[in-house]
Amino acid sequence: QVHLVQSGGGQVQAGGSLRLSCRYAGYTYRNRCMGWFRQAPGKEREAVAGIYTSDQSTYIGDSVKGRFTISQDYAKMTVYLQMNSLKPEDTAMYYCSVTDLADLCEPMDPARSRYWGEGTQVTVSS
Repeated sequence: QVHLVQSGGGQVQAGGSLRLSCRYAGYTYRNRCMGWFRQAPGKEREAVAGIYTSDQSTYIGDSVKGRFTISQDYAKMTVYLQMNSLKPEDTAMYYCSVTDLADLCEPMDPARSRYWGEGTQVTVSS
């Protein structure tokens, strides 16, 4: 069994920052993509960022480039999403995910994710 334990999130004013974390609890952490997706009410689930656990190559979605950064602590099997310059349109439920054994993070298709965290709400007020 694999579990993804999320923490962070909350409410912040526009221009502020938040950091999300996701701890992988399971086996064979290497050779997987750990990803962040978000979903607002009435909208499709959107890929935000991903990091390949073995070489730390990253994917950043166009809508958050220059503002969000993904990183990992391999020894702790934990990934982080640093969110800066937050905008009201960033308001969503944020989900951590992990793929089966893979070679790349891209494409960042939610169908490639095998396990999901419980989600954490991020609310950005104007």
